[in-house]
Amino acid sequence: MRIISGKHKGRRIELGKEASHFVRPTSDFAREAIFNILNHSDLGLDRHAFIDQDVLDSCCGTGALGLEALSRGARHVTFVDKSREALANAHHNAEKMHEEDNVDFIHADACKLPRAKRQYGLVFLDPPYFKNMMEPALKALHEGGWLAPDGIVVAEHGAHEKIALPKAYTLIDQRRYGRATINLLKLA
Repeated sequence: MRIISGKHKGRRIELGKEASHFVRPTSDFAREAIFNILNHSDLGLDRHAFIDQDVLDSCCGTGALGLEALSRGARHVTFVDKSREALANAHHNAEKMHEEDNVDFIHADACKLPRAKRQYGLVFLDPPYFKNMMEPALKALHEGGWLAPDGIVVAEHGAHEKIALPKAYTLIDQRRYGRATINLLKLA
């Protein structure tokens, strides 16, 4: 895996041995598609989807989505995962890119988030497939005040997984890439 674009273009994203047994990184193809949609679609982002954004990468795994956003101009990324190994892996990748001053790490269950200390304009949510985590994780984001009023959630789940969106959200786009379905959501 590599960073696709921006100041870290071409830099490797590593998946450590400790995390490799349970982390399922978003494919490079799907990741590139996500960032193209955010940059070039009519989502009110005016082709500057990442410039000066505070980004939340929940169920972060390797940290690839958040690091890609940093590479493209995000101001700050907060990585959340309940796996200490995944957080350590994301921390290692952020250090390799000398982004330590622009990142925070929270060891927490995405379905039971604490109250937010800041709101995020862009949230990546990529829980393990087929674990029934998407709906409670989306509720936790909303109820904890993590998403800015005009923010976007990029929610990834298995292509054959049935997801019920909480009433707080509106689906604004949905795409399928191989085994993954990508939903772009806003608050209703």
